[in-house]
Amino acid sequence: MKPKEVLAFAKENGAKMLDLRFIDLPGVWQHFSVPINQLEEGNFEDGYGFDGSSIRGWQPINASDMLIIPDPATAKMDPFCAEPTLSMICDIADPLTREPYSRDPRNIAKKAEAYLKSTGIGDTAFMGPEAEFFIFDDIRYDSRSNGAFYEIDSVEGSWNTGRDEAPNLGYKPRPKEGYFPVPPMDKFQDLRTEMVLVLEKLGIEIEAQHHEVATAGQAEIDMKFRSLVQMADQLMWFKYVLKNVAYRHNHTVTFMPKPLYGDNGSGMHTHCSIWKGGKPLFAGDKYAGLSQMGLHAIGGILKHCKAICAITNPTTNSYKRLVPGYEAPVNLAYSSRNRSAAIRIPMYSTSPKAKRIEFRTPDPSCNGYLAFSAILMAVLDGIQNKIDPGDPLDKNIYDLPPEELAKVPSAPGSLEEALNYLKADHEFLMKGDVFTQDVLDMWAEYKTANEIDPVRLRPHPHEFFLYFDI
Repeated sequence: MKPKEVLAFAKENGAKMLDLRFIDLPGVWQHFSVPINQLEEGNFEDGYGFDGSSIRGWQPINASDMLIIPDPATAKMDPFCAEPTLSMICDIADPLTREPYSRDPRNIAKKAEAYLKSTGIGDTAFMGPEAEFFIFDDIRYDSRSNGAFYEIDSVEGSWNTGRDEAPNLGYKPRPKEGYFPVPPMDKFQDLRTEMVLVLEKLGIEIEAQHHEVATAGQAEIDMKFRSLVQMADQLMWFKYVLKNVAYRHNHTVTFMPKPLYGDNGSGMHTHCSIWKGGKPLFAGDKYAGLSQMGLHAIGGILKHCKAICAITNPTTNSYKRLVPGYEAPVNLAYSSRNRSAAIRIPMYSTSPKAKRIEFRTPDPSCNGYLAFSAILMAVLDGIQNKIDPGDPLDKNIYDLPPEELAKVPSAPGSLEEALNYLKADHEFLMKGDVFTQDVLDMWAEYKTANEIDPVRLRPHPHEFFLYFDI
């Protein structure tokens, strides 16, 4: 929509409020609202002022004034507000220079798309994330200087087979057996369907929904692929819709990668392809139906994977999922059909339009704007430098003898390790001024001070089990 069309759309839907949304550096939607009469055509250029010093990873207090500029193409009616509310995703600008803000993740994603076009390699990068999540009934946690705990509960939890539920009707998926029995074992079919219908009402095309592997309500809803910025925008709506649909049914949704011990974590397998002039560029006559460009793209991801994990797997909890020998694809190899490799080439269709690579290491705790941009920059570096991905690994990696497995590189074992790789390997991200040194420095500083150090300094509850009687 254009600005005039947005004003007409708001009037047609009886909007009373305007909700302005943007994303902070870690990846959480922020917003504020104004009465709809405060929206005029000029606001699509002039924007609205706000305090940028209160946003995580952004401005110091002595330079706090920022502009938020609504993008008319993103206008939607919010499906959850009590009063009719028009929502728009916004870009952030400096009020003095009017330049896009370097630490605005959406700006970084826009620059990634622009850089792709500037290379002449392609004109569109398509992304298709499969963001897994958990639906819980109850979550309690606390972290103090003298104690810490968390407690998760779910009517589906396998640990509740013996609970007095007056009556307990059973049908609770065993660990790693949630993929995917019909109801009544699957208790969230109707809830997921409601999520799908709300997403579709917002114009987000959905391909499938299903229960996932873990007990206690793990699930997946798959969006049809879209261009990079469009998909990053959709991912924010996706998380917002799922959380709010669950909330109004007295459930809660989390995209935390590893909330349960001893069962599968939540990944975000991300499908990627590059097109030019309406034609897919990753389809060809090489391995698994890929083009040479597609193989070079894989080479770029494998070369830079340890660095981009700091962005695609950006939490300390991410590395509870990325543990060698378990379900997560930590092995830096590629294969057709083999889901134990970090990169898979899906073989569901022989159509050239369906040919893409699937990067399986990321998880849904990431900031989609930053993660998709980092993946694209690694892909482009592989294509530009003709990086050879080596031979595919079509064996089950988990069954390899130790001497063969030792030759397969692995993803980082911690967020701190990933950040160290990022510090050593980030030049490819800075091409075209997509990621700036300022952004990368702030990312490492924020993650270290606010996540790594607080977790590292605290005793873990299980340490008392192991060591209290020493």
